[in-house]
Amino acid sequence: KRDNDRLLGILRNLTNIGNTVLVVEHDEDVIKNADYIIDIGPAAGEHGGEVVAQGSVEDICNCQRSLTGDYLSKRKQIELPIKRRKIRMTQCIEVKGATENNLKGIDVKFPLAAFICVTGVSGSGKSTLVTEILLKGLKRKLYNSGEKPGKHKNILGTGQIDKVIEIDQSPIGRTPRSNPVTYT
Repeated sequence: KRDNDRLLGILRNLTNIGNTVLVVEHDEDVIKNADYIIDIGPAAGEHGGEVVAQGSVEDICNCQRSLTGDYLSKRKQIELPIKRRKIRMTQCIEVKGATENNLKGIDVKFPLAAFICVTGVSGSGKSTLVTEILLKGLKRKLYNSGEKPGKHKNILGTGQIDKVIEIDQSPIGRTPRSNPVTYT
C-alpha cells in the first residue's frame, strides 16, 4: 500500500507540473486516481480491441458493458473461498542458516503445493533469499548447475521436487510484449 501511495504521489507530481502521464494498469487504486480512463475490451485477445468506455471513474462504473466498471462499482467481485486447502509443512523446502548479504542466519520453510508470497521492505533480503540462495541452491542440487548460491548451511526437502523454473519480469521470446503471464 505504501509503495502504491508513493508511486501515485510521484505520478500526481508529474501531472501537477504540466506533464501528461499515460499508464497501462489494472490496479484499482491507480485507476481510481486517474484523471481520465480509457477502458479497452470488452474481453481479451480477439474479443478485445474496442474502446468500451472512457472518462471518469463514475463514467466507467456506469457503463454496463465495462468489465472494469463491474469490478470498480462492486457489481462483480472475486469471492474468497470459504474453505482453503491446508498447508502441509511436512511437504516443504527448507533453507537453513541463510547468511548472504544482510540475512542473519535465518531458517525458512517454503511449503510445497501452495502459492507463496515473500514480502518485506526494500533491502530486507527477499531477493537474496529467493534468487541467490533458494533458486541457485536448487539449480545446483537438481541440475548440477555451476551457479554458486549465496551463503547458507543447507537446503532440505529437495527430494520432493524434480525441477525448478525461474520466471522473472524480463521479456520472454522474441517480442518485448511477452511476459510471465504469456509464459504460464
